[in-house]
Amino acid sequence: MATALLDDELWRLIEPLLPARRRRFYHPGRKRLDDRCTLSGILFVLRTGIAWQHLPLGLTTAPPGSAEGGLVVSDIEAAHAELVRRGIEVSEIWHGPPFPVEARQPGPDPERTSYGSFFSFADPDGNTWLAQEVTTRLAGRMNGAETGYASAADLQSALRRAEAAHQQSGQNADWSSWYAAYMVAEQAGTDLPT
Repeated sequence: MATALLDDELWRLIEPLLPARRRRFYHPGRKRLDDRCTLSGILFVLRTGIAWQHLPLGLTTAPPGSAEGGLVVSDIEAAHAELVRRGIEVSEIWHGPPFPVEARQPGPDPERTSYGSFFSFADPDGNTWLAQEVTTRLAGRMNGAETGYASAADLQSALRRAEAAHQQSGQNADWSSWYAAYMVAEQAGTDLPT
């Protein structure tokens, strides 16, 4: 990975600009990683957004299956179905606390409350992922003045939800403004337009 993102010529230009490496004697903390490796990791994150499907095998020295991650989805059933469609082995959907396993109840939360439904799956390296349905964010979880989508698929999903809500509202005028207001309110966790 290091050579693909940070070739020798670029590294020769950058290395003299880095501060000298000093290790404290009495309280050394953890051992520093190699500067070139660290910078390559930063460049990798900036280039890819570090989605798990882009992580190359053997990226770290950690054994496969040692990481656990979380994934937030707006529709737990649609996300589950999409992973199954792609041939990924996933657990059944459950609601209730994720741990202990005995406390889980089968199926999505009956009231579809935000933060209430889950499923899990493993990526090709064996790392475990817990998907959680979040339909309305709790206050303070997002800046209400900012709206953003992590991918084209997330934006497409938001547009489809706005379209469905717009059709239910019965309003026909200025659909683009209505969609925009709906999508911003949905991400901010504020009252949705009706």
